[in-house]
Amino acid sequence: MNVPETFFSVQEELFLFLISCIAGAFIGIFYDFFRALRLIINHNTFFVVIEDVLFLGCYAVFLSAFASVMARGELRFYFIIGNAIGFVIYFFTLGSLIIRSLKKLFNFIFTPFKSLYVIFFNKAKAKFVGSSKLSVKYIKKIKILLPNRHNLMYNIKESNKRKNVNIVAKKRQEKSGRNKTEKTKKGSL
Repeated sequence: MNVPETFFSVQEELFLFLISCIAGAFIGIFYDFFRALRLIINHNTFFVVIEDVLFLGCYAVFLSAFASVMARGELRFYFIIGNAIGFVIYFFTLGSLIIRSLKKLFNFIFTPFKSLYVIFFNKAKAKFVGSSKLSVKYIKKIKILLPNRHNLMYNIKESNKRKNVNIVAKKRQEKSGRNKTEKTKKGSL
């Protein structure tokens, strides 16, 4: 009877470790996509956390696929160590060069757009701030008279006379109109 091998030889384990180191460099390339996205679009902490969780989820899928394909489904701790070593070597050598060159490229491409954005933003800000100040000024000038709650109810007896809300509102408007004209007359004298 022919029993399949249930263990890896030292040479096979060394080969798997080297393959996992190379795979760690490819994981670093995948992580550079997230870093490039962060260069293009400013992220707050929440979105950075979401991207990191997504990256770790992709890494977990990769690790299980690597163990299934390369190591007969056996997950070994040195796969993770090899991935980490390959990732760190890539990150601090070729990855940092790539990110620096991407920063320069994005600055070169987006600098004209940034200057146009600043010019447009300053003009729009002056226009909208000025108009908002005018509208606030007009809103403060307009005095909206809201009748008392007591006067809004129908059929309230006041000195044995029933009043309608429309009559009360008209009287208030007339009264406020007289007060405004008196104030303008006093102001013009």
